Amino acid sequence: MSEVDVLITLFARHGGEGYFGENVTQAEHALQSAALAEAEHASPALIVAALLHDVGHLIHTGGEDIAERGIDARHEAIGATYLAKHFGPAVVEPVRLHVPAKRYLCAIDKAYWQALSPASKRSLDLQGGIFSPDEAEAFASLPQAQDAVRLRRWDDQAKIVGLETKPVEAYRDLITQVMASHPAQ
Repeated sequence: MSEVDVLITLFARHGGEGYFGENVTQAEHALQSAALAEAEHASPALIVAALLHDVGHLIHTGGEDIAERGIDARHEAIGATYLAKHFGPAVVEPVRLHVPAKRYLCAIDKAYWQALSPASKRSLDLQGGIFSPDEAEAFASLPQAQDAVRLRRWDDQAKIVGLETKPVEAYRDLITQVMASHPAQ
């Protein structure tokens, strides 16, 4: 089985699970994120990152209610480690940084925090809370910070119940192309 098949199978097996306190499934959330990236004409690598940004949730075995039990699964680290076997930094780093991007956006924009869903606010506390000014400055200087911020904003918007999107299978060729053009290092 190819790695693309493995990724698509992860969605088939676990994509129907709830998305941690939201009213969409893991797959609906991922597909909406990718659709938002496409609508903003993001690079192919960033579209794939948007699709796969929560792959760590599909891999970890902590259960759908892990945040409610006060545990940070570190899904961004799990996902980035997994994806780094197959993709380069253009995909891996926005995935790894999408949680710090939430912490950053809360630090620089009070309205951003106010707009977060209750589940996202709850997970923010588990993920270390709002960045200090020094942490925000350090984050902003990272090479992939702006792509991570874009991904974070799509992540926050991708929670619309019943929104029609392409199926994950429709991304097969794009994932394959990005694996070839942005290989693991």
